[in-house]
Amino acid sequence: MNTRKGKVYLVGAGPGDPGLVTLKAIDAIAEADCIVYDFLANSSLLEYARKNTEIIYAGKKGGDKTLPQEEINRLIIQRALEGKTVVRLKGGDPFIFGRGGEEAEELAEYDIPFEVIPGVSSATAVPAYAGIPLTHRDLSSSVTIITGQEAPLKERPNIAWDRLSVGRGTLVFVMGWKNLSFIVERLLENGWSPSTPVAVIRWGTLTKQITVTGTLMNICDLVKQKDIKPPVVTVVGDVVALRERLNWFEKKPLFGWRVLVTRAQEQAGELVRVLKRYGAEPVVIPTIKITPPPSWNAIDRAIRRLSTYDWIIFTSVNGVRYFFERLYTLGKDIRDLKGINICTIGPKTEGALRKRGIRVELVPGDYRAEGVIEVLKRKRIRGQRFLLPRAEKAREILPEEIRRLGGRIDVVPVYRTVMPRKEGERIRELLREGRIDCVTFTSSSTVNNLARMLGKKRIKELLSGVCIACIGPITASTVRGLGMDVDIVPQEYTIEAMVEAMAEWRAVPLK
Repeated sequence: MNTRKGKVYLVGAGPGDPGLVTLKAIDAIAEADCIVYDFLANSSLLEYARKNTEIIYAGKKGGDKTLPQEEINRLIIQRALEGKTVVRLKGGDPFIFGRGGEEAEELAEYDIPFEVIPGVSSATAVPAYAGIPLTHRDLSSSVTIITGQEAPLKERPNIAWDRLSVGRGTLVFVMGWKNLSFIVERLLENGWSPSTPVAVIRWGTLTKQITVTGTLMNICDLVKQKDIKPPVVTVVGDVVALRERLNWFEKKPLFGWRVLVTRAQEQAGELVRVLKRYGAEPVVIPTIKITPPPSWNAIDRAIRRLSTYDWIIFTSVNGVRYFFERLYTLGKDIRDLKGINICTIGPKTEGALRKRGIRVELVPGDYRAEGVIEVLKRKRIRGQRFLLPRAEKAREILPEEIRRLGGRIDVVPVYRTVMPRKEGERIRELLREGRIDCVTFTSSSTVNNLARMLGKKRIKELLSGVCIACIGPITASTVRGLGMDVDIVPQEYTIEAMVEAMAEWRAVPLK
């Protein structure tokens, strides 16, 4: 039996936006043997956990508790007594209406070591994302944070409603959706003006954030009309009026747009980051998976005779990655590229090489095979040898044109794309329910695989009314070949340019 006690981290997961979590919280999650998390803790934070970490969902959604607090306490104590490192992951801050104090008391009772890792509280972050400063030199010099869950029929209420009218600072009610009418009544009874501004913010800091503003007189009716449900944060006070000028988050160009990302999982990160920066909600369901080729024989032969090549052309970041992995596996390194000219398609591929300390001689302005061909036409390449490490299946225009110009080229597969299974029904469901506003395609493979997943006869119907964005004309041509219209093709064939074009397209009013 293990007699060594483990350790418990009471970790604040922040208000919802995973970008607001602390570095210390991420370190604790990565260290944990067991994670017990709540409904309001963004589940994407679990990606930082080790693969063998035990994950337990504790629920606690708007009072509908999957696990009672007593059971949660018992669970974390039990795991800690087994010698495990436990992370209790809680929405917001564990010591601000998070019952972290109760859990800490239980741990202290059993003499179990623990640490508290504070989180950004929804009480402060959510109003900020709604454009409401809780204090303002001219409007409010104090803030009171109040639980909105105190029972209206409680014999001895802990909230001194009469004192809340003193000073008239800003009031922030956390988890107060069920008791909103009761809260309004108590404030009006204790001297607050019916015209006092109020904001109710649902899903604060996330791209599905909804903010309803009104006054103490009409806020209950407005919340009912807008069908606002938990989780919410309610702000009462004159500072709410500043939202009209300071609302920054909900004014992002793609705010609230649900965008389907079809890229391979390992490549989706950049697109996801840019979409979030523009306010969109990325839905990542890859239609392609990057895997090694069936055999390394071709690339191994090419690497062993690298000195015979005049040029290496890299057409993608994946090509760079797999080429160099194989280069190192064979006991070679960048010194073996001495004297070889390097050409890339696109700045991202060039950047992947520069990170490895390799200078790129040629990056055509047109980020396509056609761009490389146009530049090579102006060079004397007859008799020169080219190496093209690329996907197993790709367009043949580049090797065909190099041969036509008198060059000799070895085309070697260093990776291949395959279609993930079991995701088609999930995508169909999202499209049928109208929960996707835009689909992004970054290669012809993503288009063709989605067509296979949805069915070539049904894809046009399922994507009807959905914006289609393609990274470049080749991908767009593949979409049109399936009988569909393309709404967005950026002039520069990059992720950043595509998202910028999406923002411009959305900004144009429908006729």
